[in-house]
Amino acid sequence: MDKKYIRASEFQSDAGLGGERGKQSGFPRGVTGSDSDRQRGVSPYESNRESDYLGIGEVISEEELSDIMLKLQKNRCHNINLVTPTHFTPQIVKSLRYAIEKGLDIPVVWNCSGYENVDIIKLLDGIVDIYMPDIKYSESEPAKKYSNAPDYFERCKESIEEMYRQVGDLRINSSGIAEKGLLVRHLVLPDNLAGSEKVLKFIAGLSKDTYINIMDQYRPCGRAHLYPEINRRPTGEEFREVIKIARSLGLQRGFENKILHERKSTK
Repeated sequence: MDKKYIRASEFQSDAGLGGERGKQSGFPRGVTGSDSDRQRGVSPYESNRESDYLGIGEVISEEELSDIMLKLQKNRCHNINLVTPTHFTPQIVKSLRYAIEKGLDIPVVWNCSGYENVDIIKLLDGIVDIYMPDIKYSESEPAKKYSNAPDYFERCKESIEEMYRQVGDLRINSSGIAEKGLLVRHLVLPDNLAGSEKVLKFIAGLSKDTYINIMDQYRPCGRAHLYPEINRRPTGEEFREVIKIARSLGLQRGFENKILHERKSTK
């Protein structure tokens, strides 16, 4: 494990923190379990700094994690929401095996960056019920500048194609609860730095029934002040344009009820 970007040598959990991630998930009563020493080299504008980067969390064993999962199920949570979990895949899979043997049967959510090793995603076939990746950028220049990942979009595409192959379009039951499938998140950035149209064309190419959460909550934080072009929120007009593109491509799920409102630009 390369500790230049990953500082964790044992599994750490902040299960139950909820907060912003709980809101993003879109799954009622889903509980977040994230590793607290996640990959380094990510965006300078990440907002979850305290829980993500400062090593906050409790070191637990695979058996303890399986017990936490079962406790969450007993407390009527709708899923096990694993955030940025990929570099703990062996430990998580082992924990899931223990938990399933003891009766775990709620969906497992792989809540990840999208910038994944497709070979690892292939190993999760039949294990993960719901994939919830981000696609941050479609162009190599901003991906390199802000996330040190010039191959970001290529890696995202091959991983998300594999995710879709495994679980298909998002299926939601009569109670409005997600049971299986793919949910993609895309954050609108100022000045179209996310390359949204190219991202949306890729998603529509997977399936026009892909559930996509087009997010408008970007705000400058972390080290964003070092980059004037991202040191502001997107305007309402910029956000509406992305929604318009999505609709023109035939996409319709995940943003039907977005409230489009004008924002004051800091330009």
